[in-house]
Amino acid sequence: MKINRFEDIESWKVARMLVKEVYGFLVSCQDRGYKDQLQRAAVSVMSNIAEGFERGSNREFVQYLVIARGSVAEVKSLAYVGKDVGYLDKATFDKVLERCMALLNLLNGFITFLKASDRKR
Repeated sequence: MKINRFEDIESWKVARMLVKEVYGFLVSCQDRGYKDQLQRAAVSVMSNIAEGFERGSNREFVQYLVIARGSVAEVKSLAYVGKDVGYLDKATFDKVLERCMALLNLLNGFITFLKASDRKR
C-alpha cells in the first residue's frame, strides 16, 4: 500500500491519539514545567513523523523516525516522573506506557521497512 500523505501513516495516527490523551489528563496539572515538557514531547512524536515523511527520501525519513522514537522515550520517562510524584494515577500511567510501547513497535517496524525499500517522491 502506497502512503500518499502523512495522515495515512499508522504511527502518526497513534501519536495523535497519544497527544490527545496527554492533553486530556494534564488539564488540571498545576506544574507548568512538567505539563509543558510532557505535551511538547508528545507533540514532537507526531510532528517528526509528519516532517520526515515530507522530506521525500527514506534516509531523511528514517532520521526523523529515530527522533520521534526518542521523543516517545521522553514521554515514557516523564510518565514515570508523573507516577512517582503523584500527577498520574496507575490507570493513566499504564495507558501512557501502553500507547508508547505500541508507538515504539510501529516506529521500529517502519524504520526497518524503510531501510529495506527505496521510496522516491
